[in-house]
Amino acid sequence: MHFFKSLYIAKVVYYFIVGIVFLFVLAFVFPFLLGITQLFFMVLILMLLVDSIILYKTKKGILCERNVPERLSNGDENPIAIFIENRYSFSILLEIIDEIPFQFQKRDLLFNTTLKSSEKQIIEYQLRPTKRGEYSFGAVNVYVKSPIRLLKRRYQFSNEKMVAVYPSFLQMRAYELMAISNRLTELGIKKIRRIGQSQEFEQIRQYVQGDDIRNINWKATARRNDIMVNAYQEEKSQNVYCLIDKGRVMQMPFDGLSLLDYAINATLILSNIAINKQDKAGVITFSDRIGQILAADKRGGQMTKILELLYKQKTRFLETDYEALYIYAKTHIRQRSLLLLYTNFETVTSMRRQLPYFRKLAKDHLLMVIFFENTELKTLLDKPAVTTEEIYHKTIAEKYFYEKQQIVRELGQYGIQALLTPPQNLTVNTVNKYLELKSRGII
Repeated sequence: MHFFKSLYIAKVVYYFIVGIVFLFVLAFVFPFLLGITQLFFMVLILMLLVDSIILYKTKKGILCERNVPERLSNGDENPIAIFIENRYSFSILLEIIDEIPFQFQKRDLLFNTTLKSSEKQIIEYQLRPTKRGEYSFGAVNVYVKSPIRLLKRRYQFSNEKMVAVYPSFLQMRAYELMAISNRLTELGIKKIRRIGQSQEFEQIRQYVQGDDIRNINWKATARRNDIMVNAYQEEKSQNVYCLIDKGRVMQMPFDGLSLLDYAINATLILSNIAINKQDKAGVITFSDRIGQILAADKRGGQMTKILELLYKQKTRFLETDYEALYIYAKTHIRQRSLLLLYTNFETVTSMRRQLPYFRKLAKDHLLMVIFFENTELKTLLDKPAVTTEEIYHKTIAEKYFYEKQQIVRELGQYGIQALLTPPQNLTVNTVNKYLELKSRGII
């Protein structure tokens, strides 16, 4: 039974069978064809028998193994590798079908290759998950053809594996490596000149060209008979909280990811940068009620806690309760902190309903409201309108597009920082805004 389950007939055999049947039919009209047709049929049967013996005389002719990372990064291209070794004594043709998780909705993941005897090969491809959670990989199916190419033998390697998809830790590592090598500008992070100075005194040192002359310490200069300046260091250990809205407005999709997933990926990267700058990073999720909470900290293991917390987040599809957020912040966040609020507003009216809570949060903390551009509207605005219907659609699109700009202006009138960004630029723009606020010393 195992033999028949693993044996497959190549397409060319069916073509031969159709040709032989056609010759048998013609033999009724031209009797001399009967002998030739019978000979062809016997040769075909003999070749099939020889091909099956060649394929099955080696018990384990193929070695195959799939290598998958222990966890996948959401929204990123993750490398997958399939290792194959030919243990036959002849060259073979291979068809490889990998049973990847159903979430990718790919039914045509087929690889064709050729291997010489004892040759090894690694087939690499990329998978881009767009949802967090558990992904189940199935078996790897390898179909082998001998040089005769009439039959195929299937080898099935049960490399079944459950892999968790986490927020974008690959982007986090990329930003971290770029920061170490001082190449963040390649990712769009701006070099921001520090405006003003912190009041946290560090040391008195000798003046070098470029130092602010307002920092000259005249008493020390007189004692040393050399120009000395006061050096200040950047304030550290400040609280940076990422507040993630899990309400229905964050379920809107863009390029396969929801706005919630974009916010989660940006939170992971910003928290890592904040901790590297010696600030304390924390996370609060909320919707119709307060969700998961992680107090701001910078000790070792904090990034692991943030990653595990963000992995479990799901949209609740309910209206967000900003009053509950304000009450929690008022009660539990005692120290003045930077609050990065990831949410979304489509109209000025929807923002104004929450404005009283924003103003109360901004009294005790530095609040930055981060929401998203509707890139589809922008595309529609850039496209010329021809018909009456298109003009009508463009007029409505302009209304909603400029309402987003008005939201930024109104928040600014009350001293609330606002960041309107396309989803794909969320991480870069948020990091730039954080660094700008740090440079201005207003956190």
